[in-house]
Amino acid sequence: MSASFRLSTRALSIALSTAIGLAPMASFAQQAQPRQAPRPAQPAQPAQPPAGQAATGPTVVQVKPEPSQTTWTKVCGKDETANKEICYTTRDFVSDQGQPVLAVAVYDVKGDPNKIVRFLMPLGLLLQPGIRFGVDTAQPTAGRYAICFPNGCFAEAQVKDDFINAMKKGNTLSVSVQNQGAREVSFAIPLTDFAKGFDGAAIDPKVLEEQQKQLQDELAKRQEELRQRLGGGGANAAPGAAPGAAPAPGAAPATPPKP
Repeated sequence: MSASFRLSTRALSIALSTAIGLAPMASFAQQAQPRQAPRPAQPAQPAQPPAGQAATGPTVVQVKPEPSQTTWTKVCGKDETANKEICYTTRDFVSDQGQPVLAVAVYDVKGDPNKIVRFLMPLGLLLQPGIRFGVDTAQPTAGRYAICFPNGCFAEAQVKDDFINAMKKGNTLSVSVQNQGAREVSFAIPLTDFAKGFDGAAIDPKVLEEQQKQLQDELAKRQEELRQRLGGGGANAAPGAAPGAAPAPGAAPATPPKP
């Protein structure tokens, strides 16, 4: 199956009947083709150890849910081609300063034992060896990057019910990557209310559309305030990533392999 994995709000403008496998996940971009995009935010470098002192362990980046998205959002629809219902449960995450960092989406095709976990990751990270992710202290699962666009890279992996159950019961989903300096960076993602979102009812399309508009307005306001404070300069939008363009207005579709 294929569909647009669009990086603008969780809009239900997706045509679930024709393209559903990779539905909208993140709300980092406000417009598909902005006329005048603000200067991209500059990711922060992880703290460097003092001269002569070796780094010990990965740099851990704590992220928090996007404030305007009060819980995990579940969206469902029917793929008419495959005649199957497909749902995705998603949430966006930001830094302590409220800047977009990454997003997570779990795709569930009715009747398929495999699930897909997809991440929107910031730029400036090594594509090889990919990502590793796991719940709490469990053995991590390997994932690969599918494709990159100017506002982020998509990474994914197939998982089964045992992993989804671990997410439901766990506290933290850790995603480990390497930055351009080949240093490990681990993003700590809270799993609060994931079970409620995954097992709960899908959101009403009209409510989703209203959330989209509110989130667009809030992100645009926040971005403008930050730009004014910094005099038009960059911001530390993606801790742990090497310098480069962080998620910015403008989105593009991705077509990954079928699950």
